[in-house]
Amino acid sequence: MIDLHTHTLFSDGALLPTELVRRALVMGYSAIAITDHADASNLDFIVPRIIEACNVINKRWNIKAIPGVELTHIPPDTIADLTNEARLFGARLVLVHGETIVEPVIPGTNRAAIEAGVDILAHPGLIDKKDLLLAKKKGIYLEITTRSGHSYTNGYVASEAMKIGAKLIINTDSHQPGDLVSDAMAGRVLMGAGIPVRLMKEIFNNSKEIVKRI
Repeated sequence: MIDLHTHTLFSDGALLPTELVRRALVMGYSAIAITDHADASNLDFIVPRIIEACNVINKRWNIKAIPGVELTHIPPDTIADLTNEARLFGARLVLVHGETIVEPVIPGTNRAAIEAGVDILAHPGLIDKKDLLLAKKKGIYLEITTRSGHSYTNGYVASEAMKIGAKLIINTDSHQPGDLVSDAMAGRVLMGAGIPVRLMKEIFNNSKEIVKRI
């Protein structure tokens, strides 16, 4: 399993980075990104600390730990600047908290994230078809999630993305130890979203491609 969307106690997760990655390693993960929630108030605080933890882990354990960030509930017109700041601070992956239907995300967040060139648009909800086309054009990965609530629109995201060939990825959005999943469970979630077995390998490979280029 490769998981590119997780949280630690640097935002609203339950575990230290090393605790989270250790559990993932024991479960057979080959790579994991730590992508704590951030806005303008804490970006400079959390990214360097996540980087430090990942550096220690990568020198000692047989798992690739990737420092990242999830820009969350921020004004859409600030997404591009904060994406650039996150990268300057050393984040190797930038996610944006998309327009999930279970939280009051500001309309226009999906479009602003795609235009900013983030790596992954997390749980994009009932994403507009024009935004889907732009995501395909810019090579932005759209997330299928195993997380309760955010997963309500997995079927819609999968169906619309497959129609036009937009790139999909599966993540856990883990906050608690029990949120981590196996490859088998991730496959069941993809199947539940209406994704045929023949395309599942491609989605898993999308995660591998991201890790390779980091």
